[in-house]
Amino acid sequence: MRSDLPSGTVTFCFTDVEGSTKLLHSLGAEGYADALAEHRRVIREACAAEGGVEVDTQGDAFFFAFETAPGALAAAAAFTEALASGQVQVRVGLHTGTPLLTEEGYVGDDVHRAARIAACGHGGQVLVSASTAPLVETELTDLGEHRLKDLSAPERVYQLGEREFPRLATLYQTNLPIPANPLVGRKKELANVLHLFREGADRVVTVTGPGGIGKTRFALAAAAEASEDFPDGVWFVDLTAVRDPEVVVPTIAHSLGVDGDLSRRLRDERCLVLLDNFEQVVAAANEVAELIASCSDLRVLVTSREPLRIAAEREYELRPLLESPAVELFRQRVARTAPDVHVDYAVAAEICDRLDRLPLAIELAAARVKVLEPSALLVRLENRLPLLVTRARDVPDRQRALHATIAWSYELLDLVEQRLFRALAVFRGGVTLDAIEGVTGADPDLVESLVDKSLLRLRRGRFVMLETIREFARDELAAAGEDAELREAHARFFAEVAEAANLNAGELRPGGQRLDLAIQEQDNIRAALSWAIGAGDIALGARIAAAMEQFWVVNDPTEGTRWFAALLEHEERIGDRRLLGHTLRSYGSATDIAGDDGGAHDLYERSLGLFDELGDERGRAVLLHRLAIQAMRRGDPLRARDLVGASHAIHERHGDRWGLAQTVGTLGAIERDAGNAERAYELIDRSAELALEVDVLWWHAGMLMELAALSLEAGRTSDAETTASRSLELAQRMRDYGGRVFGVGLLACVAADRAEPGRAGRLWGAIEGDLVGAPLGGWLRHRSACEAHIQRVAGDELEAGLAVGRHFSLDQAVALALGESEPDA
Repeated sequence: MRSDLPSGTVTFCFTDVEGSTKLLHSLGAEGYADALAEHRRVIREACAAEGGVEVDTQGDAFFFAFETAPGALAAAAAFTEALASGQVQVRVGLHTGTPLLTEEGYVGDDVHRAARIAACGHGGQVLVSASTAPLVETELTDLGEHRLKDLSAPERVYQLGEREFPRLATLYQTNLPIPANPLVGRKKELANVLHLFREGADRVVTVTGPGGIGKTRFALAAAAEASEDFPDGVWFVDLTAVRDPEVVVPTIAHSLGVDGDLSRRLRDERCLVLLDNFEQVVAAANEVAELIASCSDLRVLVTSREPLRIAAEREYELRPLLESPAVELFRQRVARTAPDVHVDYAVAAEICDRLDRLPLAIELAAARVKVLEPSALLVRLENRLPLLVTRARDVPDRQRALHATIAWSYELLDLVEQRLFRALAVFRGGVTLDAIEGVTGADPDLVESLVDKSLLRLRRGRFVMLETIREFARDELAAAGEDAELREAHARFFAEVAEAANLNAGELRPGGQRLDLAIQEQDNIRAALSWAIGAGDIALGARIAAAMEQFWVVNDPTEGTRWFAALLEHEERIGDRRLLGHTLRSYGSATDIAGDDGGAHDLYERSLGLFDELGDERGRAVLLHRLAIQAMRRGDPLRARDLVGASHAIHERHGDRWGLAQTVGTLGAIERDAGNAERAYELIDRSAELALEVDVLWWHAGMLMELAALSLEAGRTSDAETTASRSLELAQRMRDYGGRVFGVGLLACVAADRAEPGRAGRLWGAIEGDLVGAPLGGWLRHRSACEAHIQRVAGDELEAGLAVGRHFSLDQAVALALGESEPDA
């Protein structure tokens, strides 16, 4: 152990030269060597003068440790000032922490954090972490919170002095998950993939390899490293739970926060999209190719067990770790689970070799050091791996080793743990503890046991399995003969979850509607529907689909039409005539919003006939209201009034406030179209109140938006702004696409009426394009009136605002409309 290194609370200083490659070319080898030598002399003298100890130097980078933060800052100020007039400019990062001092030097997150802070700066810039800033008396410039590559939480960053630099090279626009640990090894591979993006002509890079090779972790690191090359964002799309290729593009759009036409939104943006676990939806490769073709600055990074085989693709095969990083990975994971255990390098290297140096296999083995010393672990692997290697000729050797490692971990479980492990394979997209208990009967202690054994992970309140482990569990489930029983239990549980979300328009239970519940569990609900159709339990599938009626109406009606079409191929198996009526009506809802007016009308009529046959007045009332809306849309107000009046009377007899909320609102819309604005306002206001009483917030928000539009047309600008803002806040919370578009449009009109053409243009520009695939009826009905308001402020300032607004996402436009932020253009 180096005796000269300070211990306890230490301030680290990292430096490196900005643009060293470019400088080498401009100065030549000899000139660059001289400049670099002078730079080293200046930094070493300045740091030594303040008590700094040189920990390491590599190339043009330095790592110093100081006992005090003021000393570190004074040294950084001195050498940056001394270098300011020269050709070599260094970026500097300071961070204070209490690192662990070992025989090999400092280890811990503080070292990594200091290096990352330095890496995001610019030549001549001294950056200071939030832990260092309070320890110095020098005034610093607050640069705000930033996400730094590989760090688990945002870091507040300060700058020495007030000089203006370009924005920090941090993860600016991104939803990249933050890994729990830094990537071990893979430096050469990272450089290769980054070169493909920066220098190559290939638009898609697919990282391939067997399960457990670390494709996802590697791709996350590559995307983070490339973030500064993509000013419009680096985005992560998790396809783990997706099995339907037609859902891939909507899933990408959802992950990016894009509503409507994805290619239109990305057409002029330079961004990187990481598609993770593509192998199960490889049939969607053509959709990726089409997206790439229409968006010239889009780059796509894919992880998959097989390439996409499209023209724009370059495959990059990820191979096992080299010995040294494999051992380092094993040691790091052992240190996290059993910090007191000594790991001999030779033993660790042999363990990693037995595991073919696959990262997942290494992590699973390291987790067992809690109960087995490394030497005993090695013996165990020696004895068991040959017995567990699959005999399949078409399985790569490395995949056989991984299977053996997982199988070995599985064998260490007791019989009750094994049964739960197998059962967890039926869940998709993560699962709550309640669902695990409801489907498998397991208790929390048993679930916690699998988490402790690294076979299950808890993320944001949901339990998830790595897909490779889940595949093993799925095979074991089938081999045990438990598959059919558990999948049926899963489907029946999630039928109840779907019904509890209260999204079937035929009946509203206590508790209000729960769009959030349907969003959270949509992958499990898809799995339940797939099982029901495959198993021939069409009645159960119809229950689930009918329960999801208004979820698909608000989120993706085309997905709803696909499920209903598949179910109704076996209509005769539904049996229950009332359930068939609900299914036909729900199918009509999705078809209606998807734009097939005639198809929806036929489905509504068939459903109405069934409810009439059954004498079900409430079912009849819902259908009469749907047909009334269609009549109003076709320009037949007399027919619409008759139909909605009949529906209204039934709801009154039954005291159905949710039904009355709908019919009263539609009567208000008929009065509005007839030019009776005052009566329309009264009825729509009552509809909003009724919807709030029964806790159907999406209808309440829609009625508020209609009230805002009426206020706007009546010249009550302040009332329109207040009401539209309340509605927009609700729509944003529920992720209601149509409601958000309508709200932004109305608030653009408010800005125009207040003679604010720039603001009006920015808001209008964000939503003026042809947006498809969502319920936009309210917005489209008012569009021409809104355009008239916007034209009142036509001119250069409006045009400039429109140009800026066209680059905003809908979420950015909503934030601007609500006064939360002014997005960067």
